[in-house]
Amino acid sequence: MQTVFAPVVTTLLFMTVFKLAFGDRGRLTGDFEGLNYNDFLAPGLIMMAILQNAFANTSSSLLQAKFNSTHVDFLMPPLSPLELTIAFLGGAVTRGLVVAAISAIAIQLSGLANLSVAHVWPILWFTLTSAIILGALGAYGGIWADKFDHLAAVTNFVIVPLTFLSGTFYDIKVMVEPFQTIAHFNPIFYMIDGYRYGHLGVANGSILVGVAYTGILSLVSMVWVWLLFRKGYKLKA
Repeated sequence: MQTVFAPVVTTLLFMTVFKLAFGDRGRLTGDFEGLNYNDFLAPGLIMMAILQNAFANTSSSLLQAKFNSTHVDFLMPPLSPLELTIAFLGGAVTRGLVVAAISAIAIQLSGLANLSVAHVWPILWFTLTSAIILGALGAYGGIWADKFDHLAAVTNFVIVPLTFLSGTFYDIKVMVEPFQTIAHFNPIFYMIDGYRYGHLGVANGSILVGVAYTGILSLVSMVWVWLLFRKGYKLKA
């Protein structure tokens, strides 16, 4: 109920509110000219759900384990740092993709938006790499945080602003300079833009840049988490 259905309900509530507010009147200009706003919005909300749930899965698991002193349960067995990295990031990716799949099916079946598929490979690539990156960030947050307030600060002042300012709810080109240029350095912009390209076949930025950006970040983030487990940072006395 907490890890799957709650975020799905939140995503559907976002879609319902915008559907009631704009109906079928919302039309976009620029790169997405002529597209229905609800069809534009749905991929952004699905990616936002992936990011938030991948982050929450690793961060909450590790922080609660530290608070309950149960982290020794995965440190004492003969598990290598690589196996721990794969396990925690695998959990984050699984939760993110399950929430995304159920949200997409619910949006499509409810008629809130038309989630057509223009290209399959960007959908697969950006969902996987995005979940890995945010899962790794969540792992670091869970290991680094000493209390839930620290973790909430990362969520409220890093994850949420980067997500909301990355084109989730609007075409990034409506932003004035220099904020439009700055937005292109936001990795979450490429995650959402690339995933949306998979559904709509249209993108704000370069898909190849997005593929390279998220690919490098996912590799670096996995190595980063592996190093944290290898050193036992804030986990081993």
